[in-house]
Amino acid sequence: MKVLVAEDDRYTREGLAELLEGEGYQVVAAADGTEAVRQFRDQQPDFVCLDIMMPGQSGYEACRSIRSVSPEVPIIFISAKAEEVDRLVGFDVGADDFIAKPFSVREVVARVRAVARRCCAASSHTIAEFCMGGLKVLPAELRAIRDEVVIDLSPRDVKILQLLHDNPGRAMDRNTIFNHAWGEDYFPNSRTLDQHVSQLRKRVEVDAKNPQLICTVHGVGYRYDPAD
Repeated sequence: MKVLVAEDDRYTREGLAELLEGEGYQVVAAADGTEAVRQFRDQQPDFVCLDIMMPGQSGYEACRSIRSVSPEVPIIFISAKAEEVDRLVGFDVGADDFIAKPFSVREVVARVRAVARRCCAASSHTIAEFCMGGLKVLPAELRAIRDEVVIDLSPRDVKILQLLHDNPGRAMDRNTIFNHAWGEDYFPNSRTLDQHVSQLRKRVEVDAKNPQLICTVHGVGYRYDPAD
């Protein structure tokens, strides 16, 4: 899962990045609200952590801008401004949760996981579980299981797998997959999709170099071919 961390204090920003990377997340960092919005559009993260008081756009303004592009992406405010009015404004502009500084390592990790699961489960298209070959996917938990090994997934991972699972044997073109997993407000980018699929294959395929679940259809996109 790719996480955008927007925080103007260098030490806090680097500390959050190190913490999340230690938990297996890929981190994109921004030092102000304007950069956060730009990074969100360019990097298309699965999750966003915002400070409130930042130069350029404030966290509130950045949240509004991000929400206008992606209504579903999970957003958490992590800020020293933790009075009731700050929290209420944060929720009003579209935040899913609020963590007050100083924060504990365990709290940040637990809340990121909880909000990601909650947002994924809230999707009207999410089902309890589905299987692709020997892979069991649990959308609400953002996890998959193969041979008793648990694999962490991002909301976009789940959307891609479920779209392919729901259309067995059918070649899904790149625009369809991109719109389903990233949203129609994103400009389709084949390189972004291909890189994401490459990383997803490494986690869910038995052999990423010989994929059986996410098969490439050259010139079109990807297809899931169930075993007979």
